[in-house]
Amino acid sequence: MTLPSLTLLLFAVFSSAGGQIMLKHGMKTAAAAADHGGGSVAMRAATSPWVVLGLLVFAVSALAWMATLAKVPLSIAYPFNALGYLLIVLAGATVLHERTSMWTWGGSLLVVVGLVTVMAGQQR
Repeated sequence: MTLPSLTLLLFAVFSSAGGQIMLKHGMKTAAAAADHGGGSVAMRAATSPWVVLGLLVFAVSALAWMATLAKVPLSIAYPFNALGYLLIVLAGATVLHERTSMWTWGGSLLVVVGLVTVMAGQQR
């Protein structure tokens, strides 16, 4: 895999994870606003800057993913989505202050080990 392809692939994964974190934050805020001030969660979400920004970032990640698939075999590109799981768990714990367990971290570590294993197999 070339450096530009790897960069594009990592951008797709990181922007997808970032978009998910923004969506989660926006939806949490929208639900709290609907509970506190009334109205529907859907309307609150539709007017939430975090939800709108999260959707835009997620759309950019989808475009980057399509460009990646044009250059990188799916059998190599798809395992990189595993990094997204790790990024989301990490951001959920640090940015969103969600509780995680040792099981969550252990499972995330296994996912990363799987990614390293797939990549090591591609080097041969």
